[in-house]
Amino acid sequence: MRHLFYTLTKIFCFIVLKLYNRLSVRWLASLPKEDPVIVVANHCSNLDPIIIGALFPRRLRYLAKSELFSTLGMSLLIRTLGAIPVKKQDQQSAGAALKAFLDLLEKGENVLLFPEGARSLNGKLQPLQGGVALIAMKSGAPVIPAFIKGSFESMPPGASFVRPNRIQVTFGEAIYPRELETGLSAKDSRQQFLDRVYEALENLEKSD
Repeated sequence: MRHLFYTLTKIFCFIVLKLYNRLSVRWLASLPKEDPVIVVANHCSNLDPIIIGALFPRRLRYLAKSELFSTLGMSLLIRTLGAIPVKKQDQQSAGAALKAFLDLLEKGENVLLFPEGARSLNGKLQPLQGGVALIAMKSGAPVIPAFIKGSFESMPPGASFVRPNRIQVTFGEAIYPRELETGLSAKDSRQQFLDRVYEALENLEKSD
């Protein structure tokens, strides 16, 4: 029953976004067969996790600020799509977030990360925080970059309603921690991986 409710919610979100925002998706590479995976996306809007959750073929788990669960409808929607409520003080704790994501990955859950740390205030890709590299390298899970275009125009930070702007999501090629250069220090390895993730997102941002 739980799986059925998730599937119906996902289909409902996809249809609404498809009709209202002309949602489209591009896959530049095949989805890795193994579980778990880490989907890493840019973040401009509260719509972003719903958009990715509606499009990605596997259920994703992600951390969401507790304020989003204040209304019954939104709470039910994002919980069904995999959201886990996090208090503001825990959200700001890198250690708490790291442990939460590693626990999910260890259980075989696929996770969604927004490595910019907060929503972009201009719709452009922002510098990435280092947690995504640490999580990927500790778990060994491949990272799938995804870039969302149009969510900022549809519902920018502070907006109270969704505008009917077109939304497009592009999923890029998986990035594997095991493909890092050997002989680097742990710090340099994390930086190299973070640079690869940023470059992948930047290329997706520039793509048509």
